[in-house]
Amino acid sequence: MAARTPAPEKRPGFFSQLKSLFVFTKQAYPWLAWVLIAIVVVGIAAGVGIGFLVPPVAVWSVILWGISGLMAGFLGAMITMTRLSTRAMYRKLDGMPGAAGHILSTGLGRKWQATEMPVGVNPKTQDAVYRVIGRGGVVIVGEGSRGRLTRLIADERGKVQRVASGVPVTVLYVGHGEDEVPISKLASTIKHLPNKIDRTTMAAVVKRVESVSKSVTSLPIPKGIDPTKVRAPRPR
Repeated sequence: MAARTPAPEKRPGFFSQLKSLFVFTKQAYPWLAWVLIAIVVVGIAAGVGIGFLVPPVAVWSVILWGISGLMAGFLGAMITMTRLSTRAMYRKLDGMPGAAGHILSTGLGRKWQATEMPVGVNPKTQDAVYRVIGRGGVVIVGEGSRGRLTRLIADERGKVQRVASGVPVTVLYVGHGEDEVPISKLASTIKHLPNKIDRTTMAAVVKRVESVSKSVTSLPIPKGIDPTKVRAPRPR
């Protein structure tokens, strides 16, 4: 008798995801429900007001404008909740080991190549170094104590410069101190770096750097973060 094929995993529906997004965001912003209700009410009021102002004034016209205001208010509430959920996610990630890797692997888009695993890590202190390659050159991101990261940063910079001479190397430190980048601005800071190399050079740099990089699969992943639990759920 042929074995039954396992049923495909059922994904949560739109309203289930919307509920998860609301619960996640409300944990950081308890006043979220009141703000969303206010936005919807303002939208309806604006729609009804326009219905009375636009001639000819008729009941059906006011109703249609009210429905349009409801839809606009709902859209505004969704946009507001999405933005607040992103801020809530950054608040949870801030200061957690491995947060930089999560942001780099999910927030840069296709123009930059990065992985969630660090290219260098101190297992005792959980200080980690990540590498990103894109049109802006090579970016080395340090996460942890800046003083303890000196050697890890220098090793990675030397490795890159040996195989990609002339390619600009930018070093960023995650944190809230002077000349440091908050985790919430890490992705945008990298994406705003000016283009310094073309696509062909970028591809060549990626191959060269990966060819000399030591395997980090045996390195322990920094503890303290589970991206699947921290990531803000988004409705599809």
